[in-house]
Amino acid sequence: MFVLAMRSIRQRPGRFLATLLSAFLGAVIVMTFNSMHDTAGQPGVDPVSRETLSTAAGVVGGYGTLLVFFAIASTLTVNVRQRAAERELLRCSGATPAQIKRMVVGEAVAVALVGAALAIGPALLGGRALLEVFQDSGQVAQSVEYSFGPVASASGVGITLLAAAGAAFLAVRRATGEGRQRGRARTVLPYAALVAGAASATSTFVFSATDAALMAPPAYGAILLSVGCALRAPRLLAVVLDRLPFDGPSGWLAVRNLRERAGQLAGILMSLILFTAVATATLTMQAVESDAVEASGLVKSVDAKNLETLNFTVVGIIVVFVCVMLVNSLYAATGYRLREFGQQRLAGATPGQVLTLVGVEGLILMVTGVVFGTLAALAGVVPFTVARTDEVLPGEFFGIGAAVVAVAAVVTLGTSLVTARRTLRTPAVGAVAVA
Repeated sequence: MFVLAMRSIRQRPGRFLATLLSAFLGAVIVMTFNSMHDTAGQPGVDPVSRETLSTAAGVVGGYGTLLVFFAIASTLTVNVRQRAAERELLRCSGATPAQIKRMVVGEAVAVALVGAALAIGPALLGGRALLEVFQDSGQVAQSVEYSFGPVASASGVGITLLAAAGAAFLAVRRATGEGRQRGRARTVLPYAALVAGAASATSTFVFSATDAALMAPPAYGAILLSVGCALRAPRLLAVVLDRLPFDGPSGWLAVRNLRERAGQLAGILMSLILFTAVATATLTMQAVESDAVEASGLVKSVDAKNLETLNFTVVGIIVVFVCVMLVNSLYAATGYRLREFGQQRLAGATPGQVLTLVGVEGLILMVTGVVFGTLAALAGVVPFTVARTDEVLPGEFFGIGAAVVAVAAVVTLGTSLVTARRTLRTPAVGAVAVA
């Protein structure tokens, strides 16, 4: 099966580019920040610099690990679903389900290994640049020298390979129908995340307005609430679709298509919810904190600067990763509909009507993700703002929220429409015949 996996990659390398890109970016992020552990572990590093570097590596490295898994999982799920005919041919040829699993996992691990290897150079440059940022802001001493050692390399390669193997295994189980029966854990986990998120956000009021840890409970609350909503993405999409008042043909067909493909689109919706919630909550709370410190006339401490740097870095990582996940998933999902678009055109639909259909589908997905992501963000922003400034909804929220929505709209609608437009260049008869 490993030989077959290598042959599959060599014959059609294009189908693995999305997975390779996700593995590459994930390994770059994990190696870049875990190299701060190597740097902090050098002899002669002062305690303040060591704490700054270790905190950055621990916090962002943890986020990076989760994002690597989600990014690779989203691309592999689409890849595996699109190869149903190939899997059926292998089974007819005598391959067992276990052998097919090993083939898919082998492909994913091989691609991830290449991505991790390619990431070493950029991670070295990124780690040096990150250290310079900390030194320029006064958070790390100028005498500290950069080190890229075993922690960075081992964690980057190991996490990327484990994420690829795990994501591939789950993707092929879903595609083959195994594990379709929902277990108790999968049922309870979303609600547990929602309850824990609400409890964490509520605990904000236990802290004082000047407490250094004030931002942590609402931030974790928003993240957990967004995770709970993301895990319920197919159900949330179904609820929204049941209440849409579309009467036109494009709207009706878009709702019908989305309802039938709710499970396949769950990864896209999850990405939108997580992106909206984490970016909106983190940036808004940081803006409120910065404005409050400026209004008081105080100077930010080293810990406050560390927190601000981490907040912006985490949001930056999430924006990059979610954009990659969305572009990869939407590109693959829309490009896979070549036959469907060809059939619609043979039935009398014009290219403009097909694009309208794709646009309506993308709009529904985008709005659904933004709405539930914003609700999760508000559950963290409101308690923090009340505790920090005695206001309820800060003015910073509206500008930041609008920027987040704009990014989500550009990525979702732009990718869907551009991919659909490229797909429509194929003649309808040829699209049906080729697919």
